[in-house]
Amino acid sequence: MSAPPPFDYVVRIEYDVALVRNRALQIGREMGLRNISRHSVATIVSELAYNLVLHTAGCGGIIHLIPLYQPPRKGVRVEAVDQGPGIADITLAMQDGYSTCGGLGGGLPGVRRLADEFTIDSQKGGETRIEAIKWDR
Repeated sequence: MSAPPPFDYVVRIEYDVALVRNRALQIGREMGLRNISRHSVATIVSELAYNLVLHTAGCGGIIHLIPLYQPPRKGVRVEAVDQGPGIADITLAMQDGYSTCGGLGGGLPGVRRLADEFTIDSQKGGETRIEAIKWDR
C-alpha cells in the first residue's frame, strides 16, 4: 500500500480547523487505519489547529500531516508550527485545567494522552513546534 502524500495546511480561523480535521480523517481512511486511530488523529489535529487560532494573535500557523509507514506499523505524524508568542511555561501548559485564554485547559494534555509520541519545542517570542505521532494498533 502506498502512503498518501503529506498534507500542509495554513490554519488561521475556525473554519480551517474543520477542513484540516476532515483531511486527517481522509488520510486515515486512505491508509486503512482503524476507526479509533483515525478519530484519535482527528482529535489531535483539532486540538492543535484550534490552538493555532487561539494563541497566535491572528497569525495562525501550519498543520503538517505526514503519513508514516514503518512495517508492520503505520500511523500519522501531526506537526503544528507557528511564529506566535511561544509557550511561556511548557510544564504549566501541560497541566490539566491550565488555560491562558479561559478555556478548559485540556487541549495539550489531551493531545499528549492520545498520542503515542509527543514533543513540544517553544521559544518565547519565536517558533513553537508541537509534534504528535499516533500509531495504528
